[in-house]
Amino acid sequence: MIFNLIYRSLRQHALSTLVTAGSIALAAGLLLTVWVVKTQSQVVFAATNSGFDAVLGARGSKLQLVLNAIFHLEASPGNIESKDFEMIRRHPAVKAAIPIALGDNFQGWRIVGTVEQLFADIEPVTGRHYAFASDGRNFKLGAMEAVVGAYAAKQLGWKVGTTFKPYHGLAFDPKAQHDEVYSVVGVLEPTGTPVDRVIWIPLEGVQTMKGHNPLAATELSAVLLQLRAPTAGLMLNNQLNASGGRLTFAYPIGAIVADLFNKISWVDKVLTLVAWLVVAVASASVLVSIYNSMSARARDIAILRALGARRRTIFGAVVGEAAAIGLLGSVAGFAVFAALAIGVAGIIQAQTGVVLEPLKWNPVFWWGPAVFVGLCVLGGMVPALKAYRVPVAETIAPVS
Repeated sequence: MIFNLIYRSLRQHALSTLVTAGSIALAAGLLLTVWVVKTQSQVVFAATNSGFDAVLGARGSKLQLVLNAIFHLEASPGNIESKDFEMIRRHPAVKAAIPIALGDNFQGWRIVGTVEQLFADIEPVTGRHYAFASDGRNFKLGAMEAVVGAYAAKQLGWKVGTTFKPYHGLAFDPKAQHDEVYSVVGVLEPTGTPVDRVIWIPLEGVQTMKGHNPLAATELSAVLLQLRAPTAGLMLNNQLNASGGRLTFAYPIGAIVADLFNKISWVDKVLTLVAWLVVAVASASVLVSIYNSMSARARDIAILRALGARRRTIFGAVVGEAAAIGLLGSVAGFAVFAALAIGVAGIIQAQTGVVLEPLKWNPVFWWGPAVFVGLCVLGGMVPALKAYRVPVAETIAPVS
């Protein structure tokens, strides 16, 4: 009987049910999106290192160095000399050292100079080497050739054989175009890392580009490092950082990125609080919606009581109606979440190259809807108590 009462009430008040469930859906979608993007971003960004353990660069902020050399964001804290690269390359604790040089772009897409070894020997993701799409290949040192990350190539519409002229600086200025013409010889398969957003050319291409400072020919922006053991990182950290010299050794990359999230954790807390407040308001709308309809339902409830319906049945029907609205809103909330989360993930990929998987299972997918339904049940308690106390004789009595 109780389920029939719930169904008939929802159907009779279809418009208010849909509006209230819609507010729950929006609130649920917002909370799910904030929670999933927050938790997944922290894990994915901390694990993103493009295959390297540490970065060596000019004296300055470790975070700035990592953001610049690994995530290709921020400006370089400065340059280091070729002799610094030779020193670290020859160090017995270093397994691989990949030099990079920055200073140019193409319509805002960063151009980075490096060596062939990056794409030949390094694994951007553990157990997976770089691969070239279709007939692409690695560039040759000294040649006017380029290798393009998958995302950058897709957005630019580039393929093997495309030619382009770089622009000076990290920010696009149409008046700062170089004369050199580069030809795309390879498009990388997607890696899900910041590498996908970069246009790569031979190291000396950036160093000797016309219009660059003459010192650029003997300087590097940073050196990406693979170490032979974790203890090597601690040793080099003490050797290069503690001495207060002119170099910065950023290690470990994951911990440095995690520290960034710790510093901006207040943003997550504010967004989460806002999402919970929206959920609370949406749950309160269930209370208001059902409570405001109690006066119109009073006579129907009294008739049901006169026909033998128990008080607890009426109470359960009203609470069940609130729960049903919460459940409908929660289910619809997943559609809202999918749209919001995919959009946010797309923005994050466009800005950083890091790929999130927002539809991947997350514990919030079960406890979130449970909380939404629970809050709606609490909101339904007040109108349920009002229905429980409807006086049968007085309500059914005809008005004179």
